[in-house]
Amino acid sequence: MTTSISNAVQRLNSQLPLKARQLALPPELASVHRATLTSLAEQGRPPGREELNELLAGGDVDAALTRLASDDLVVMNSAGNGIAGAYPMTTETTPHHLRVNKQPVNAMCALDALSVGPMFDAEVEISSHCHVTGTAITLHMQGETLREVSPSPEVRVGVRWQNPSACAAHSMCLEMVFLQDQPTALEWQAEDTENTSLFNLQDAIAFGAGFFTPLLQV
Repeated sequence: MTTSISNAVQRLNSQLPLKARQLALPPELASVHRATLTSLAEQGRPPGREELNELLAGGDVDAALTRLASDDLVVMNSAGNGIAGAYPMTTETTPHHLRVNKQPVNAMCALDALSVGPMFDAEVEISSHCHVTGTAITLHMQGETLREVSPSPEVRVGVRWQNPSACAAHSMCLEMVFLQDQPTALEWQAEDTENTSLFNLQDAIAFGAGFFTPLLQV
């Protein structure tokens, strides 16, 4: 990992300290969090309440969900009685559609979309669009290897740095976007040069992997 990518990981960890929050959980809740990530990747959905009850060995599911949601480690569904997602994946509608080992699920943001392959050493197909022009963007990954990208390898990821609201998925994630090429990326960045960063695809993959992969580690 280059120094610039390491710095980006540290900066994001300072704004959205998911790993630190996971480490502060009781062991059984940390296991539920990791199981949620695995379920989203393998089944395209989070564990349901019966599965959560089994994971907690009959413990208080509502209390567990309250703690995980208050730490923004999971995003609750619209009914407030179950999990919709856990960074980087969600069942909520977003612009970033994935097929993870052929299983459909969505990503919270562009950076998240590029992180799932490295996290699970999985085949991932990404369908999204340029935040500025609306141009369709598709990518095919195997693990951290980028196999195909359209419209060109010049696709960029833009990050607008900010402290998130209580739910980063509904705030800062909206400002982590795909941009179709470098000129479009510079046009986007010109609106706020002090608080934005641009990454080529390989650097964005390394950034996302460095941020998210530790969440699977005990």
